[in-house]
Amino acid sequence: MRITQGSVGARLHVDIEKQWPGFRLSVRLAVGAEITVLFGPSGAGKSTTLSAIAGLVTPDAGEIRLDDRALFRRGRPGAAINVPARSRRIGYVFQGYALFPHLTALENVAYPLQVGRLPWSRRVEDDRAAALLERMRLAHLAGRYPHELSGGQQQRVAIARALAADPQVLLLDEPFSALDSAMRERLQRDLRDLQAELGLTVLYVTHRLEDAFALGHRLAVIRDGQVAQIGPIEEVFRRPASYDVAEVMGIRNLFRATVIGAGPGRLLLDWDGLRLEAPPLPIGEEPAGDTVAFSTPGFPLPLGNSIPSVGATVTAYIRPEDIKVLYPDRPVMGAVARNQVTGRITESREGAGYRLLRVVLPNGHEVELRFSAYTYVPLSLLAGDVLHLSLRKEGLVLLPPPKVASVIQPQTGNGYDDTAGRT
Repeated sequence: MRITQGSVGARLHVDIEKQWPGFRLSVRLAVGAEITVLFGPSGAGKSTTLSAIAGLVTPDAGEIRLDDRALFRRGRPGAAINVPARSRRIGYVFQGYALFPHLTALENVAYPLQVGRLPWSRRVEDDRAAALLERMRLAHLAGRYPHELSGGQQQRVAIARALAADPQVLLLDEPFSALDSAMRERLQRDLRDLQAELGLTVLYVTHRLEDAFALGHRLAVIRDGQVAQIGPIEEVFRRPASYDVAEVMGIRNLFRATVIGAGPGRLLLDWDGLRLEAPPLPIGEEPAGDTVAFSTPGFPLPLGNSIPSVGATVTAYIRPEDIKVLYPDRPVMGAVARNQVTGRITESREGAGYRLLRVVLPNGHEVELRFSAYTYVPLSLLAGDVLHLSLRKEGLVLLPPPKVASVIQPQTGNGYDDTAGRT
């Protein structure tokens, strides 16, 4: 039996609000036929966003639409509506699998067909469940019970069950967090293949950046109950919209500095006594309206109609790979000639093919360096050693100040629930 899926071009629109003592969820986003990753720390509101979309949590106000069909509406123009969870055509994969222990793998997958409202016959139920198990490479385990399956096999049964009732949207709440890395990578590939094959709208919750890069087309950073930034994953990672987003993303070497000058080809910054040169506007890029582009062509930085004025405080970061160690007996030229500084190693450790250093600078701040394990072999790189460094000018990236966004559209959606705590 061939697996088919409805409404390939489905688009999910979410605009919801919910208030608890000490926490407010206010999420607005739109998702197309893609995998959008909801990323953020625990308690940010990621899981509750999924639960509200699924119909397991009722927002105080807002609207949830799938194509032109309203699933929830309260306090918005139009009649109030709250479609029951079983009628929303939304599949949900929980972190803990939530398989029925007394049902076989086949019976677990077929269960949504028996309780739903689609006119399936028993023969069609079994055929569809068997086809989904085959798609997940589990046909030979159809008669086994959950306790007879490995964690990865249980998770694939859970995904097959979520797809059984022909959903238009698939929600996944950290589904692979308990699996080893090899199984996690395999299931990530399976999920991407399924999304492409069936044209699903997928929302995937995680607090692991590795999952986001392995799976997602777009990344929505959730912080304190709101979408802080959304966009293509690589763009969000390289060009965070604010200090808060950069912090949530775990970007290293993030700091605030004061503008002390600007001239042809450079901005001058003071980072607590350490003078640095940062890139100017890209060549040919002029301020337009209320945006200015810094560091990366095409990246809007909302800093008004001019470059930052002297005395302004800006936020910047430099990637660990863009801090270079200088050989004391060699001439310094080119890209590493600027932003030279001396520091003392506080930590030195090796990983799989790389070395990581933490170095304290004269201004008291610590920076992280990362480079190939085969680089700088002649140098002593032990804790306590003094190094000469270059914080590459071209590697410095300036960030915009915090900005409140409106409803965020796709380019071609944390957590309390009503009875539990935030996740």
